[in-house]
Amino acid sequence: MAVKKKAKAATKKAAPKATKKAPAAKKAAPKATKKAAPKATKKAAAPKATKKVAAPKAAKATKKVAAPKAAKATKKVAAPKVKTARKPNAAFMKALTPSAILAEIVGNKPLPRTQVVSKIWDYIKKHNLQNPKNKRNIIADDKLAKLFGKKEVTMFELAGIVGKHLS
Repeated sequence: MAVKKKAKAATKKAAPKATKKAPAAKKAAPKATKKAAPKATKKAAAPKATKKVAAPKAAKATKKVAAPKAAKATKKVAAPKVKTARKPNAAFMKALTPSAILAEIVGNKPLPRTQVVSKIWDYIKKHNLQNPKNKRNIIADDKLAKLFGKKEVTMFELAGIVGKHLS
């Protein structure tokens, strides 16, 4: 008798908790109350079994939660072990000849695109041509004005402009 009263008290306590949570989510409210009600009836039907079954379920749940975390940790450790040498993209490494305007800044020898952009940045930093208020903008001097076609360019436009002057 005492076990049944405790089970009923537990179900009564569980039901108000579900209804308290329901007003927070308007759309989920009907689903939450429907799901809570069948669980309460199962507990009331077999009060003796709930005490015995409840403890192993909780233990199993904690074991299940702990196991995936351990598996994730092992996956993270396993991934860095296999490292292969990074292969550069052939299109970026192909040596291209700069136009006469670009040759004034980077030289007239054929260079890959990456080196051309790198040399332009060296020139920009050497002559202090970045906008002090917005470092993403490049203020063109006489040589760069010929190359860019305007007084100020953003760093994101730089690769596109350089591409037009390489062949």
